[in-house]
Amino acid sequence: MSKRDYYEVLGVSKTVTEVELKSAFRKLAMQFHPDKNPGNHEAEVKFKEINEAYQTLSDGQKRAAYDRYGHAAFANGGAGAGGPGFGNDFSDFMSDIFDNFFGEGRGRGGGRGAGGRERGADMRYNLEITLDEAFRGKTAELKIPTAITCESCSGSGAKPGSKPKTCPTCGGAGRVRATQGFFSIERTCPNCHGRGDIIDDPCAECGGAGRVTRERTLSVNIPAGVEDGTRIRLAGEGEAGLRGGPPGDLYIFLSLRAHPFYQRDGADLFCRVPISMVTAALGGELNVPTLDGTEAQVKVPEGTQSGKQFRLKGKGMPVLRSRDVGDLYIQVVVETPQKLSKRQRELLMEFDQECSKENHPESSGFFSRFREFLDGFGGTA
Repeated sequence: MSKRDYYEVLGVSKTVTEVELKSAFRKLAMQFHPDKNPGNHEAEVKFKEINEAYQTLSDGQKRAAYDRYGHAAFANGGAGAGGPGFGNDFSDFMSDIFDNFFGEGRGRGGGRGAGGRERGADMRYNLEITLDEAFRGKTAELKIPTAITCESCSGSGAKPGSKPKTCPTCGGAGRVRATQGFFSIERTCPNCHGRGDIIDDPCAECGGAGRVTRERTLSVNIPAGVEDGTRIRLAGEGEAGLRGGPPGDLYIFLSLRAHPFYQRDGADLFCRVPISMVTAALGGELNVPTLDGTEAQVKVPEGTQSGKQFRLKGKGMPVLRSRDVGDLYIQVVVETPQKLSKRQRELLMEFDQECSKENHPESSGFFSRFREFLDGFGGTA
């Protein structure tokens, strides 16, 4: 099955700016993220397609190659995958071809240097917070076991007092070139694995990797108004790269613990409050505690029915990165008396005898309409 156009996948035009591209990606990623669509295979496939499109179009070189050659630019390596075929080295591959055909001597030279260092892996941390913490925001202290730069060798991987040596096979370039006819093909150096240097005397602390595993404590600011599934990115806080390579990123995924009284829908909160039959009939007042620490007073009018909602404006959740605040909806539920005493039964029976259709307009009207409905079909009440 042919791939969809990357611009179409993200819902943008070919003239989209970096800011617009990032905004479109974030919106779609939040909508189709697997954490928000558990068990939904279609959402998972869509999320991967969105991520693949963004990884390509957010990179200037990959985007230029895609605009010119389409999916063929990454036919053997996957978009942004850095695998075999064109992948990340597409522009280098084309440069080699032109060098050999026209002899312009435009070779890259200079070696890869720091570019040959392997980037550290990204990390994910799942953090559960309460609704109250999401309302106020908080600073969380996280203890994360991760790979950090080795202090003994400062990340070089070589024994203290020594240094890595330039790879004799590739001369520090990290890649070797083989020429066949008109074509010149490059591949990763098999001796240094693309790093450009080798270590004869590795560091005893890290074994030449340039990093060791330790538990780190990080302080993370959780802003007010975060929702379930919110992702926080901490750039450079992932695993340290091999032998001095750049670190990866840390992604914190937030989940909200269920609240015993409030249910959340976006920025709005909902709360079910039971009231007595007497309060519903005669009216009264309710004092409802809110997440901001105050009590909201709700006036219950006479004759209130079960399920009636009362809106408290501005008593909901704050909106992330905004001054807006949601509302709190109080839904009253009339509680039917239970375990009645003899006297209570007598009083209720007396009350029922004194009642008329005006006291119960909804129920009496319902049965009248129901009888008419049955009569229309030839039935009997």
